[in-house]
Amino acid sequence: MNETVIDAWRDASQVMTRLAGAWSFNRVIESQGHMQGLATFTPLDAERLAYREQGRLRLLNGTELEAEREYVFCARDRGFDVYFKENPPRLFHTISLSATAGRALSGSADHLCNLDNYQSTYTFLPDGRLVIRHVVSGPRKDYMMTTTYMRVA
Repeated sequence: MNETVIDAWRDASQVMTRLAGAWSFNRVIESQGHMQGLATFTPLDAERLAYREQGRLRLLNGTELEAEREYVFCARDRGFDVYFKENPPRLFHTISLSATAGRALSGSADHLCNLDNYQSTYTFLPDGRLVIRHVVSGPRKDYMMTTTYMRVA
């Protein structure tokens, strides 16, 4: 399906513009714990957004801690690149979006980190939510992490 027109997200070329702002998130780390927090996408310029998340991580063993993460999202034709916020920036993955049968926009990519592989999927749902899923496997890591974002009013 080549059509990329979606109700809440309009089309793939509008995703970066529509991401700007504040989002609450709920993250489930399968068999390890969960996290809730706030994420912001702040424009750096016409093509880039700074992503910052902060939240409370609760592990299944009872440990609780504050956690944060930062990335830089860079616009691409029909998608975006995600970089680790490092100096110099390092590419995490490139996401090319296309429409799904369920009227969502979706894209996926792989990232090899040493010997561990991250398979990531970004799904922009018609109701305005964003779901990011990372399936991580390798000699040191084996888990699935699903984060659901909802815009803060």
